[in-house]
Amino acid sequence: MLHNLFIGELAERLTKRQISSVELTRHLLSRIERLNPGLNVFITLTPERALKDAAAADARLAAGETGPLLGIPLIHKDIFCTDGVKTSCGSRMLDNFIAPYDATVVARLKGAGTVMLGKANMDEFAMGSSNETSYYGPVKNPWDTTKVPGGSSGGSAAATAARLAPFATGTDTGGSIRQPAALTGVTGLKPTYGRVSRYGMITFASSLDQAGVFARSASDAAAVLQVMAGFDPRDSTSIDAPVPDYSKALGTPLKGLKIGLLREFFEGLEPRNAALIEDALTVYTGLGAETREVSLPHLPLSVPTYYVVAPAECSSNLSRFDGVRFGHRCKDPKDLMDLYKRSRGEGFGAEVKRRIMTGTYVLSAGYFDAYYLKAQKARRMITDDFRTAFDKVDLVIGPTTPTPAFGLGAKINDPVLMYLNDIYTIGANLAGLPGVSIPCGFVDGLPMGLQLVGPHFAEAKLLNAAHQYQQATDWHRHAPRGYE
Repeated sequence: MLHNLFIGELAERLTKRQISSVELTRHLLSRIERLNPGLNVFITLTPERALKDAAAADARLAAGETGPLLGIPLIHKDIFCTDGVKTSCGSRMLDNFIAPYDATVVARLKGAGTVMLGKANMDEFAMGSSNETSYYGPVKNPWDTTKVPGGSSGGSAAATAARLAPFATGTDTGGSIRQPAALTGVTGLKPTYGRVSRYGMITFASSLDQAGVFARSASDAAAVLQVMAGFDPRDSTSIDAPVPDYSKALGTPLKGLKIGLLREFFEGLEPRNAALIEDALTVYTGLGAETREVSLPHLPLSVPTYYVVAPAECSSNLSRFDGVRFGHRCKDPKDLMDLYKRSRGEGFGAEVKRRIMTGTYVLSAGYFDAYYLKAQKARRMITDDFRTAFDKVDLVIGPTTPTPAFGLGAKINDPVLMYLNDIYTIGANLAGLPGVSIPCGFVDGLPMGLQLVGPHFAEAKLLNAAHQYQQATDWHRHAPRGYE
């Protein structure tokens, strides 16, 4: 069936005119209509726009144009501004916001001829690890609809796993691409900070947020990153550096590649999860890679460091949502202060309020040095640990999450327990490093992820290592029952 084909296979059929983009789009829209009610993946569907874009892609193909993404449907996380389409960030605060322009990521993918099927559900303002904080209700994991898909990009991950689209965009602030990718059995790539433009991506934490991609294979992710990556003068955090040919790098042999085992990632890891990582290491050594143990002594500080830095930045960034210019506004305010209080009180959910209050506290006079300044010093030590490790190895490897997907509602009332789900992913964000999660097996019938992290701008090496593993295994080909 068309929905089981990878991007490269679909592109080949489209180029040879064996299928049309309109045919592919209609097929996926039909699946979405049938399967989405059980998953709650979408906030907004755009079928008319999708069919129009598909027809335009078919015209380009008929004229002899080719491209790896031309005519390929996708889903955007609802954090990316999309011209003329609601961009809610999963929040009541922006439930009525129609974006007046396209984010750079959206514009580049549109220019490549992709077809937007709709906007994916997400944790409110990307704050969450389970996709349960959305104003539009929780997303459900297609592997088991009583489980969470992970967050904050849970809608994008679940849609990709359920074969509702070949790929989807996401954002990763503390693991919000890699963690849900692991819990839903897909490939999730977080590029180097600054590799992909943040222009038009609604901000949570400016020094941590990074756009990335969900796909079903590393080769698919490489094709998408090729289009997304590159300098953007409208984004002050964008890096002006050449973009390599990620797809061409996928054939590089792994002989001599040095992979570091992160000692801290294996301490206290559940034995079945550890066994999956050991099995993956056996595959890599069989492919010619070398393994050695490395340590990041300050990595255990990553969770408390992140949950000082990220809330501090969010408290500043979200101050603009005050009910005055756009977004939710309370009814019949008595005065300006009442407008501010009730608009923000009604517009934001509990987790967003919690992080705003935490961030405001750590930035306040008398506490800045005690919390925020110390957190930034710890961040520097974590970054230095990674730099030291990469003097010895090319990549580091470990689990993406400590456990498989947990039950809906199991941790929503215990914020600290929820935050610990990101313990293996946060370090890469604090250091601005690229990371990828790929499926590596199952525990209790639920997928688990293998995480690879590399030095800055090592996406080509990461994707090749992930691709070589997927060539030797078939975990990435498994589909949830009922979604094959």
